[in-house]
Amino acid sequence: MKKKSFIYADLSKKQLEKLKEFYVQKKVESMSHQELKQYVQEVISHQVNDTIDKEEEMEAWREMSDFFGEQFEIVILDIQTKYNDEKNVLEKEIDSQKLRIELLEKNNSGQEKKDMWDD
Repeated sequence: MKKKSFIYADLSKKQLEKLKEFYVQKKVESMSHQELKQYVQEVISHQVNDTIDKEEEMEAWREMSDFFGEQFEIVILDIQTKYNDEKNVLEKEIDSQKLRIELLEKNNSGQEKKDMWDD
């Protein structure tokens, strides 16, 4: 007789939650110190570097601020000094993007929306 193959839908919500907790515990226990460090670095890097919107960016900012504490301003000033020229490039990109958006809005505002079925 063939062994039954389980899928997640075979478990209740609580059972699935407990299975996940058990997996996390066993997965962490099975990892070496170096594997743990590498994994944590990947996770933190993803959280901080792959922010999508303003809310996520603010969350990453708070996390960095909490981590650096009173040294946060010093770290920011140091980075601003080292990478000052890159700020200008970003500002130019933002300015040109704003200009394109304004031009599009200006061009679209004067045109009436016409239904393609109206003759």
